[in-house]
Amino acid sequence: MSLIHKKVSPFHVHAYQNDQFIEVTEQDLLGHWSVIVFYPADFTFVCPTELGDLAENYEAFKKINCEVYSVSTDSHFTHKAWHDESDTVRQVQYPMLGDPGAVLARDFDVLAEKDWQALRGSFVINPEGEIVAYEVNDTSIGRDSSELLRKVEAAQFVAENGDQVCPARWRPGEKTLKPGYDLVGKI
Repeated sequence: MSLIHKKVSPFHVHAYQNDQFIEVTEQDLLGHWSVIVFYPADFTFVCPTELGDLAENYEAFKKINCEVYSVSTDSHFTHKAWHDESDTVRQVQYPMLGDPGAVLARDFDVLAEKDWQALRGSFVINPEGEIVAYEVNDTSIGRDSSELLRKVEAAQFVAENGDQVCPARWRPGEKTLKPGYDLVGKI
């Protein structure tokens, strides 16, 4: 069953951000765009490359009114320890959500129960708290945050211009398509 247009279920988790522990709920996702990025575990190999890549693009997400949240089944305490030890993860300024009970991983359908780790799921959530785009990779396949940023930009464009759609590799400022009879078979 698809998660598109699913409203994010109520949740309450602890997170680590900017040298402090914070609490994050589904209410924190409302009123702006959000990206939730699940990853398998702290102190691993592919995960820090992804979190570092997101950290490098964090300002670009913020410029388009989008908050980034990373999530693993580790605790917020483990996130702090990893942040303190890893030169790459030390760059992270966005909230790192702890999900040791796998409440979020289950709700977003990314929990690999056997290993009690999340698959690499990326979710774009609109200001109303609904999932509008997502992708799930196996644990060994890293992601590119610039493509995730492009998906948020496309989702924002479509939300603002409902009569237009974004073709493959669309970037802001490029030509879009207006579906209609005249386009059928012409592309």
